[in-house]
Amino acid sequence: MGYDQLRSTGGALYWLESRPGVDAEVLVRWRPDTGPVDLTPPGPTGISAVHTHGGGNYAVLGDELWFAGRDALYRIPDGQAVAVATGSFADLTPGAGELLGVCESDDADALVAVPTTGAAQPRTLAESSGFFGAPRPGPGLLAWCWWSKRDMPWDGCELWVAAYDPGDLIGHPVKLAGGPDESAIEPRWGPDGALYFLSDRSGWWNLYRWDGTSVVAVAPMAAEVAAAPGELGYASYEILPDGRVVMVVQDGPQYRLVMTGPDGAVQDVQLPYTSIKPYLAVHGDGVAVIGAAPDVPQQVALVHFDGPVPQVEALTPVPPVPPAGPDVPRPVPLRVPVGNDRVVTALLHPPVGAAPGWQAPVIVRVHPGPTAGCQLRPDASTRFFTARGYAVVDVDHTGSTGYGRAFRQALHGRWGVDDVDDCRAVAGYLVDAGAAVPGQVFVRGTGVGGYTALRAVAGDTPFAAATAVSAIVDPDRWAAAAPRFHRAHAVRLDSGSGRVRAADIRQPVLLVHGSVDEVAAVDDVRRLAAELDRQAVRHELVLLDGVGHRGAALSAEAVLAAEWAHYRSVVDVAGKG
Repeated sequence: MGYDQLRSTGGALYWLESRPGVDAEVLVRWRPDTGPVDLTPPGPTGISAVHTHGGGNYAVLGDELWFAGRDALYRIPDGQAVAVATGSFADLTPGAGELLGVCESDDADALVAVPTTGAAQPRTLAESSGFFGAPRPGPGLLAWCWWSKRDMPWDGCELWVAAYDPGDLIGHPVKLAGGPDESAIEPRWGPDGALYFLSDRSGWWNLYRWDGTSVVAVAPMAAEVAAAPGELGYASYEILPDGRVVMVVQDGPQYRLVMTGPDGAVQDVQLPYTSIKPYLAVHGDGVAVIGAAPDVPQQVALVHFDGPVPQVEALTPVPPVPPAGPDVPRPVPLRVPVGNDRVVTALLHPPVGAAPGWQAPVIVRVHPGPTAGCQLRPDASTRFFTARGYAVVDVDHTGSTGYGRAFRQALHGRWGVDDVDDCRAVAGYLVDAGAAVPGQVFVRGTGVGGYTALRAVAGDTPFAAATAVSAIVDPDRWAAAAPRFHRAHAVRLDSGSGRVRAADIRQPVLLVHGSVDEVAAVDDVRRLAAELDRQAVRHELVLLDGVGHRGAALSAEAVLAAEWAHYRSVVDVAGKG
């Protein structure tokens, strides 16, 4: 089970829920008197792919639900879906008598307003060859984010405001924050009429407040109060009715909830979670969260603040998982030096039943993004391999989120170089420590991390094999052919190392790819497999029919079984040799 896009409105909570064996996400409504109820009606096809990954895909206005499908905007009165406008919409936000959102075409974005009565014809408020996000109506004003087509929102993003009268056009826009060297994101109007937002102008994404005249910092700290905005609609902080602010704070792989009041003092909110998604939702005097921990499956919960100690009420059923007893060790954080210039963080998951002084085969995992990071939460892949005697180590290599702006941008022009060095350093660290079996250390990566994994088995390497899922194989082709949201990222990351060539690969490779991957060209993977065949390099290509870049089938147990067989075959061949 997975949960996303948590919202609160009209005394109810809403979220999107992904379920095993179900292709589409299900919209769920929770009320105290009914509990969770499925709402998704027949009709909408797909889910918004604005900026590739969508976000803010639904809105609730009174008793009416609005939903952004892949190619149309739907109004859903009485449980029946009616398409009201064609196009790609996302970041749907209720306004006064109209719905605000972002509409993306092939080469441009528009801020739009859609009347909630009558013909519901979208009205364009602003348009650009760049990108829009987070249209948020306030007292006589509209706030939004914008970034150029040469930027990613986590590198350079601007915050704008303009006079706004529902049903009319907006006034002259004024920039409040952001630019090429600052990422200003997640605007939100407070009950005091002030505009709050997150900015990394200090080197960390922290909270700021604009009162109409000046901008001041709210609870500055050397930690991130935001996730890299790879999707629209994030809510990394919320403002309670009494003016207190609750925020998700990330320190590397560790997430926590904190609260701050008018005095600026920051207080930790004790929760049983080490991972909290950037979807907070104020509900009454409390806040709803999507949380998880190594021994707590992901769940939607309501944190009540009406007593001296916050109380956590789980709202979703907790699926049965293997208990985190003495035979399932907790992840171990590592700090691994890489040369003389940096240290990287990694999370080591020992094998199930590991005794002190254990030694095991190790899978070094490279997260996608690369502006993502390690997560302290249950993971099916981790459980699959640790239950079979492997250790798994997740690496927050250079470029990861959770360590400030400078670390996040340090991979620009160094992709396939520094991230590879970081993964190799972690592998060498575990071999030197006696935890990894020499000759049985593997590397696995997804998406951009797939390129890292393939580079990691080129030339001299500590890795015995690689698995690359939905991998970018040719950075130049990715930059030219990727969806427009990704192109600036591809250009900034490019180290000039070029495409992965079979002649450089020294170890066996498993390639897993969706046949309709919209981000990483499947033809590049087919070409690499053909070259590996001509070079007589052991490899296997698993093509998943009809699966895109982020399809659930990419992490299905059948794929994990193929990966396991891949590693076993490498060890068997080495043993016979």
